[in-house]
Amino acid sequence: MLNIDPRSSKPLYEQIVDQIKEQIIKGILRPGDKLPSVREMSILLMINPNTVSKAYQELEREKAIETVRGRGTFISRNYQPKRDEEKLQELKEWLKKAVVEGRYLGLSRDDIVAMLEEIIQELEER
Repeated sequence: MLNIDPRSSKPLYEQIVDQIKEQIIKGILRPGDKLPSVREMSILLMINPNTVSKAYQELEREKAIETVRGRGTFISRNYQPKRDEEKLQELKEWLKKAVVEGRYLGLSRDDIVAMLEEIIQELEER
């Protein structure tokens, strides 16, 4: 289901959050789909249950998933993307760093735009 890299500098819970969001965007996970329990996911990924719990809490805070006591955790049926100015600023800074790195590697503006368009197309394909 998810591919976690324990050697990455990115915290494990953030990798879980990012990959679940990506699967929602790609339509792999759909509204109402049931996620594995914290315990099941921790066994599947071979990581501490507290890490999975932290990821699920972040996804719940963002209203991407919802937990129904006694039934499980599901992809939210009512999720509506909303603009979070703080997160938008973080995204802008991250994109700026990516553009700087691309230019440093010798990529042109067109190369960077083409790469971004390719990524968007990949996410939109179902």
